[in-house]
Amino acid sequence: MARKKTTETPAAPAVLSAVPKPRAPRVARPKRAILARTVSDAPSYEEIAEAAYLRFIDRGARHGSDFDDWVEAERDLSARRGYAKAG
Repeated sequence: MARKKTTETPAAPAVLSAVPKPRAPRVARPKRAILARTVSDAPSYEEIAEAAYLRFIDRGARHGSDFDDWVEAERDLSARRGYAKAG
């Protein structure tokens, strides 16, 4: 039996599928040991509260600077431990 001639052309190859998609840049992630160490070095809420209260007493127990006392206490405790707060 003879083959029948067809006028169909074969499908064109998918050129676009051969082009690789661009990758997103890799972001370096901190290692778990480093992350755990810096988080544990951060002063706790209770430590900051106590240091801020002592600053309040040292100032003569005058009201109105509670936020400043808190920020300075947190900064001092963080500096003593070598913990750098991000931001």
